[in-house]
Amino acid sequence: MFLSIVVPLYNEQESVRLLFHSILEITKKLGREYEIVFVDDGSTDKTLEELLHVKNEDDHVKVIALRKNFGQTASMSAGFDYAQGEIIVAMDGDLQNDPSDIPKLLQGIEDGYDIVSGWRINRKDKLVFRKVPSMIANWMISIITGVKLHDYGCSLKAYRADVIKSIKLYGEMHRFIPALASWNGAKILEVPVKHNPREFGESKYGLWRTFRVVLDLLTVKFMLSFFTKPLHMLGFWGIISIAAGLGYGFFLTFQRLILHVYIKPLRPLIVLLLVISGIQLLTIGLVAEINIRTYYESQGKPIYAIKKIYE
Repeated sequence: MFLSIVVPLYNEQESVRLLFHSILEITKKLGREYEIVFVDDGSTDKTLEELLHVKNEDDHVKVIALRKNFGQTASMSAGFDYAQGEIIVAMDGDLQNDPSDIPKLLQGIEDGYDIVSGWRINRKDKLVFRKVPSMIANWMISIITGVKLHDYGCSLKAYRADVIKSIKLYGEMHRFIPALASWNGAKILEVPVKHNPREFGESKYGLWRTFRVVLDLLTVKFMLSFFTKPLHMLGFWGIISIAAGLGYGFFLTFQRLILHVYIKPLRPLIVLLLVISGIQLLTIGLVAEINIRTYYESQGKPIYAIKKIYE
């Protein structure tokens, strides 16, 4: 099979049919063998029902229903695992990615690249809550990983199957796929793609996502590999503790050097305690990351659970 299009969905019942027909319009023009792999990530609305209707209309459709909401990375991973195409295209299911850009991505693969990543030049998102945090996250990831992309968060990407199937995904690692693949020698290309306004529902992401990117980067840099959830829990309190300690330390320094206030001996110890506690929490989080990998990889356990595959 030439092409697999993987689409994870979570509570996108209004988008299913529109997305299916827009994908179908493009794939028919390609004249190559293809499949469309929809992954229902434990939706609580009628998304799965709509997907099954679509599947009955076209034999090219495969529907993977996960038992609960595992997150975008897990649902993408399920789609990648069961995709049969030589080239795999991933895209969001909220109609903001445009299927008309798929031929452009495929051309990049045919030109010799292993991953072709979309770049949403004219994003149709809110400036403060989506665009600005995304710009900061993209800048940080590019600097720390050394793989410079304008838009790591764009789900619309094309992969050679052997490249994407060799990468194990944990937590929310899907945004780091180009960086992880590049360390294995993969050639990356970024191309401009369209970005449509969201027509239905609400975005599943907020400002909290930017903070998670910082924690994810710690794992990527430390392991040059993958991560799951422990660092998210411990890292949050670790950074809060360190920030509180440093802030209090600057405050005490200001009092002593500028205001000439006498500082009691116990007050600097509080600074030391907060900073050391924060570092310990971050360290424990990294150790937990290693243990999680041992748990999953030694048993060959996936990070998702499939209820049923309709094909």
